[in-house]
Amino acid sequence: MGKDVIVACDFSSAEAVYSFLDKFTGKKPFVKIGMELFYAEGPDIVRQIKKRGHRIFLDLKLHDIPNTVKKAMAVLSGLDVDIVNLHAAGTTAMMEAALEGLTRPDGTRPLLIAVTQLTSTDQESMERDLLIHEPMAEVVIHYAETAKNAGLDGVVCSPMEAAAVHDRCGRDFLTVTPGVRFAEGDRGDQKRVMTPAEAKKIGSDYIVVGRPITAAADPVAAYERCVAEFTD
Repeated sequence: MGKDVIVACDFSSAEAVYSFLDKFTGKKPFVKIGMELFYAEGPDIVRQIKKRGHRIFLDLKLHDIPNTVKKAMAVLSGLDVDIVNLHAAGTTAMMEAALEGLTRPDGTRPLLIAVTQLTSTDQESMERDLLIHEPMAEVVIHYAETAKNAGLDGVVCSPMEAAAVHDRCGRDFLTVTPGVRFAEGDRGDQKRVMTPAEAKKIGSDYIVVGRPITAAADPVAAYERCVAEFTD
């Protein structure tokens, strides 16, 4: 599977996201639709962006009891997205139920990946707030193994953990890594970050990049630079 850059379209309205996507007259980027845009515009925004020819990672991070997640995934499977996700912390039973709900009658489904630990979480906050005292890398790898054993296709993790996840779970187990910034960029609220070139070197399959592209003076140039650094 080829590497690719996923652009985080964290906009608050359809008008804003269309204005941004209209700038891309050549290659149509793989895009992430997260909570902000989905909650503002509803499922139709997914359908409309799909009609424009974009691949879509629907980033809603489901985390609830297994039956609720199963039913929600059955609805999301009808949106024809390419990747959906949930929290690995929801346990094996929830992840297995999600797969069951996501799989269509013909056996097809979007890729399903699990969030391990958010890239805004560091060791101190994980210990203080979540009472998890194992090293971050071990926690992420354990969550990744649990997700793989439940039948999922990969995980969302920091690029810092991507190589270790592949070592433990295999090269075909996907690592989707946010927390990517250009070398001169602002980290924002991300704690565990890398540049696109560094993420490529350690084996990320997909990088998710938001503000360094969406807030750039020339978003298309920023996107093209990111693709060049990560895939060339």
